[in-house]
Amino acid sequence: MGAGHGHRLHFHGHSVVHRAPAHLKVLALLAFVLVVVATPRDWYAAYAVHLAVLVGVIVAARVPFGYLLPRMVIEVPFLLFAGLIPFIAEGPRVAVPMPGGWELSLSESGLVAAWGLAVKGTLGVLASLTLAATTEPTDVLRGLQRLHVPDLLVQIMSFMVRYLDVVTGDLGRMVTAMRSRGVDPRSPRHWPALARTLGALFVRSYERGERVHLAMLSRGYDGRLPDPEPTAGAAR
Repeated sequence: MGAGHGHRLHFHGHSVVHRAPAHLKVLALLAFVLVVVATPRDWYAAYAVHLAVLVGVIVAARVPFGYLLPRMVIEVPFLLFAGLIPFIAEGPRVAVPMPGGWELSLSESGLVAAWGLAVKGTLGVLASLTLAATTEPTDVLRGLQRLHVPDLLVQIMSFMVRYLDVVTGDLGRMVTAMRSRGVDPRSPRHWPALARTLGALFVRSYERGERVHLAMLSRGYDGRLPDPEPTAGAAR
């Protein structure tokens, strides 16, 4: 279980952003997210500035936008939720003309809330993906240690990074087995079978975690993990 697991988000490069110390990049990401969250929803020009700063960092990192954009699919559930807000929010409503001569009645406050949720979420996700694309997972963990993040949290994140590919592989094999038996996970008719599969995956992952913990205890684990081998980014 090497430290290179979880590298699917990392884009290999040698730019100034890649070479920057990991703990400084984590602090920069935290500051950026806090500024974005604190920006009032109706300060539209400020969001253009936030986006320009983020695009500048991505260009300096030489990470193709075509590499980052497909990975933003993780944001889709939040965007769908944001899209529902104008329909269910209360307050003054505005009529939006639609093709065919009919109109959509949308809440004005809901539109503003949906805009705020979508733009803040998009900027946050894009900034996080930029950090992941320019920093090896082990460097991020070392950066968190340098920032004196509680060791238990760092260990949890370390195991998440190490075993993400393992759990994803298990899920892929279980879905393949479902399809071989004629079950389509995308069909609502078969969602009960999918739910049972996800439950089995949870139990299997929990039991694997128990076995790994017992193995660590048998090898003298005392609550602290040995330092991983330093990488080029972490050595700075």
